[in-house]
Amino acid sequence: MKLKWSDVTPEQSYLDRRKFIAAGAIALLGTPALALAGKTSRYSTVEKQNTFEEITNYNNFYEFGTGKTDPASNAGSLKTSPWSVRIEGMVDHPGSYGVEDLVPDSALEERIYRLRCVEAWSMVIPWLGVPLAAILKKAGPQSGAKYVAFQTLLDPKQMPGQAYGGGIDWPYREGLRLDEAMNPLTILATGLYGRVLPNQNGAPIRLVVPWKYGFKSIKSIVAISLTDKQPRTTWQMLQPSEYGFYANVNPQVDHPRWSQATERRIGSGLFGGRQETLMFNGYGDEVASLYAGMNLAKAY
Repeated sequence: MKLKWSDVTPEQSYLDRRKFIAAGAIALLGTPALALAGKTSRYSTVEKQNTFEEITNYNNFYEFGTGKTDPASNAGSLKTSPWSVRIEGMVDHPGSYGVEDLVPDSALEERIYRLRCVEAWSMVIPWLGVPLAAILKKAGPQSGAKYVAFQTLLDPKQMPGQAYGGGIDWPYREGLRLDEAMNPLTILATGLYGRVLPNQNGAPIRLVVPWKYGFKSIKSIVAISLTDKQPRTTWQMLQPSEYGFYANVNPQVDHPRWSQATERRIGSGLFGGRQETLMFNGYGDEVASLYAGMNLAKAY
């Protein structure tokens, strides 16, 4: 059964919130372009944003193929509505929740984040979403929970890349420590550039963790589980010597097959050159304390 947050929220608080949302919706009548407008977050970068065309036509989503343009070509087969996300494990309010209830349009924030791929290319993307912490708090994490595990849809008919295997144990899985998941930078996104999230970018709901390499930001999520054990993650299972659980952007720790010291900004042009990669992708002020005392060359 699909639940709503009203099922786990005190009735009067929920009704007051619905009145506020309804009033806001009336104010927006006649201005549909604002329907997915989010308040710009203080965490947003002022760097030049990549274009919508670049963001939606150059990405990795192996469920639709291994080429950078394959997701844009093949993701039309994915049916994104209706869509529910199971919240389970060590929570007080487990259940199956609709995306529209987890991430209502009225709660959206614009987060203009740097994205750094482990392949040493980067973009700047204006996401629309909500802090993951807000959703987890409503679900009620239990005291013993230490990690959050995520899972993508498993359906080879809709995601043809899953039918070919490619050495990956589908469905795609990812995970965070609970304190990482609760960090204000971590969001669940349902849009970009003021539009509904395109299929090739992880519709209808995806994780965005900007201080980690892009593969940590799992797409098309169907399950979120809180656990007391470190979850198994797809790339770590496939090649643990190359892809660790943490996957923090770190220019001082190279990938076994290439340097991570610099990156190529997509859209910079033939003569744009490379730029230096920043520790934690430039978000160290917000997240470095999470890893105090850890050897980040070993906990990669």
